Amino acid sequence: MSPNVGAHVSIAGGVDNAIDNQIEVGGTCGQIFTHSPQVWQDPNIDSEEAERFRTGTAERLDGPWVIHTSYLVNLCTPKPDLREKSRESMQRELEAAADLDIPFVNVHLGAHTGAGVEAGLENAASVIDELEVPEGVRILVESDAGSGTKLGGQFEHLATVLDLTERDLDVCLDTAHTFAAGYDLSTASGVDDAVAEFDDVVGLEHLRCIHLNDSKHDCGTNKDEHAHIGEGYIGEAGMERIVNHPDLRNLPFVLETPTEDGRSYAWNIERVRELRN
Repeated sequence: MSPNVGAHVSIAGGVDNAIDNQIEVGGTCGQIFTHSPQVWQDPNIDSEEAERFRTGTAERLDGPWVIHTSYLVNLCTPKPDLREKSRESMQRELEAAADLDIPFVNVHLGAHTGAGVEAGLENAASVIDELEVPEGVRILVESDAGSGTKLGGQFEHLATVLDLTERDLDVCLDTAHTFAAGYDLSTASGVDDAVAEFDDVVGLEHLRCIHLNDSKHDCGTNKDEHAHIGEGYIGEAGMERIVNHPDLRNLPFVLETPTEDGRSYAWNIERVRELRN
C-alpha cells in the first residue's frame, strides 16, 4: 500500500489554494499555517474559502490536514502575558480547524525559560486545560529537538503533559527533532528501539502523525535543521525503516523538508514512495 504522505504547503491567496499546492507536489495529506507563524495574528478565513477547502479536500485528497500553530506560542512559559497570548492563539487555531474540518492542531510545548522542567510541563498542561476544544478536533503535542530550555525532546515530557491534562491529547513525532534529541533513528534497529520506547513511555495509541524529516545534524546535538529524505544523518536505512515500520507505516507522513539543491517537496515525497516496500 502506498504511504499517505504530503507536505507543509502555503495558503497564499486563500486557504483553499493549499489543495492545489498539495496535489502539485504529489501529496495526499498535509499541513498548513493559518497565518504567518512569526507574528501574533488570528486566522482570517472567510466562509466561502472554508467551504471550498472542505469540499476540495473531501473530493481530491485522502487527508488528514494538520494546522501548525504559531512559532510564538509557548505553553510552558511562566510569564502570564505570554501564557495568555499563547492560550488565545491556540483557541483561534482550534476554532479554525473546526471550520475547516481539520482534525488536528499541532503545537510545540515551548520553553520553560528558567522555571524548570516540572513547572514548565505543569504550565503547558494547565494552558491546555483552559482551552475549549471543538468536537472532532484533537491537539497534537509535537516532539522537540530539546535545545536550551525547550521541552518535548524526551518522550517522558510528552507523557507527563498527557498525564497532567484533563484533555484527550495525542502526539506528533518529528523524526529530525527526535533524532536531534538523542533517539538514534539512523538504523533499522535504532528505529525499532525508539518506537518500542515511545510505546512504553507514551503509548503508540497516542501517535497520530509523523513529521518526516531527515536531519542536517547528528544524533543528540539538539540542533533542528531538516535535510532531504535519506540524505541527512538519519539516512536511507533509518528513513526506510520508519516508513515501513508496522506501527508507523499507516500513519500520515507530513514533510517539512528544505527547498534546495534543485529539489523540493515533490522530490522528497517521491523518495518516500521509493523507500516503501
